[in-house]
Amino acid sequence: MTGHLSLVSVGPGDLSLVPERARQALLDADVIVAYDLYLRWVQPLITTQEVLTPPLTQEKYRAQLATEKAGEGKRVALVSSGDIGVYAMAGLVFEDLPQDPPFGVEVIPGITSATACASLLGSPLTHDFATLSLSDLLCPWAWIEGRASHIAQADLACVLYNVQSKSRREGVYRVLRLMLEHKRPDTVCGVVRNAYREDQEVRVTTLEALLQDEFDMLTTIVIGNRFTARKGRWMYTPRGYNDWQPGRAGETRAASSHLGESIWVFSGTRDGNALALQLAEAGEHVTLSAASELGGQVAPKHPHIELYSGPPGVEARRRALRGARAVVDATHPYAQAMTAGLRELTAELGLPYFRYERPGGLPADTGGLALVDSFREAARAAAPHGRVFLATGSKDLKAFLHAVPGAEVFVRLTPQPDVLRRAGELGVPPGRICAMVGPFSREFNVAQWRAWNIGAVVTKESGAEGGFPAKLEAARELGLPLIVVRRPPPLPGAFFSTGALLSALNAHLKEPA
Repeated sequence: MTGHLSLVSVGPGDLSLVPERARQALLDADVIVAYDLYLRWVQPLITTQEVLTPPLTQEKYRAQLATEKAGEGKRVALVSSGDIGVYAMAGLVFEDLPQDPPFGVEVIPGITSATACASLLGSPLTHDFATLSLSDLLCPWAWIEGRASHIAQADLACVLYNVQSKSRREGVYRVLRLMLEHKRPDTVCGVVRNAYREDQEVRVTTLEALLQDEFDMLTTIVIGNRFTARKGRWMYTPRGYNDWQPGRAGETRAASSHLGESIWVFSGTRDGNALALQLAEAGEHVTLSAASELGGQVAPKHPHIELYSGPPGVEARRRALRGARAVVDATHPYAQAMTAGLRELTAELGLPYFRYERPGGLPADTGGLALVDSFREAARAAAPHGRVFLATGSKDLKAFLHAVPGAEVFVRLTPQPDVLRRAGELGVPPGRICAMVGPFSREFNVAQWRAWNIGAVVTKESGAEGGFPAKLEAARELGLPLIVVRRPPPLPGAFFSTGALLSALNAHLKEPA
């Protein structure tokens, strides 16, 4: 092999940003092939090389010309701005390149328009992002709109290339409106024109404001995700994943335009979902935060309900809750850590907080019941009875097994892959797991416990909605001890009926600001 083809990236337009390897390829070249604009900022590197500059619309010919010259045994540098492998010339070369070319080939990376513009704006691409060209010369417009919609639904930060030309004025606004179907109007965005070149322009704005702007082919738009923030003249997207759990419901569901101004309902129970539905039917915009993937699947469907069960970390909730009208905490009565976190966060943000407690209560006749204050006590009380049925869900399984290692424990869990996997990792054999969604009747409990030859049942004081009466009746019918973990004391000011909570919430919302 005597010839050599270097696919050279020369960056955004500043000689100081041209990589050293690209500089050397240009200096060593016998022939340079490029669109003449790309050579302006590397002019000091051009000395005795033959320079060939087919015009802008002849990209394919440029690629063929560079390949032919390399085939003649010459050292060729095919030049592109940005990175030659991103919306540029490298793909055209490889389309026509022989399987085993008689000359060497190398691709030299460079600074893309996306990363150049991001650096001028701050750090908007710190998390996952997409790039999208709005030019329909080589891609059907329907595909462009489809991709834009999916990017928005996934709530990815994105970079828009080839934003607006004289013959293609309306496309960018159609894409922006698609983004607004899934992103908030105040989503932080950046606009960069002529990055690292003369007449450079950089500004930070919002998604909604972009609809009033004019652009051109020298403009790049960066659209943030729902966590992207503004700081002075900068914009940035936080790097932290905030305990993001892949597969959680709503992970790819972007925030609606009403998310910031809605009533947030944090639901871990069926009655929490019912509350959200009542609010939506009364005309309120509701953001429903489910406790799990299954919670998202069974959440009520209503035009005024936006499902949000994405990043559960405190920082993610802090950002998402800014501007909310009120927070309704309808999480499970035993979810004390979640309730404490919501109370602290709403106090910090100055948001009205309403706590709903699912009605509980024990029967007047407590015969057959053993009341305890912790799962450790429950484990000790259940251990002498042999086979134990744990009817408290997956979150308490580890503590229970740790308190009575080696016990024969049978569980009924929701059919979620991560929940079942965790039970297996804790050592529960598949034959001792029932994966079903309740509620369960007295008859079902009797049949299951009899089939498994259960000796004692451990449950929570979960009230009628949690199936407590059916468990109690079944245990009494079978003569089994029912060990009940008492409910934590309710918060002062908590509401025990949906009617009382809704009345208080409506009264607050009607108060003058």
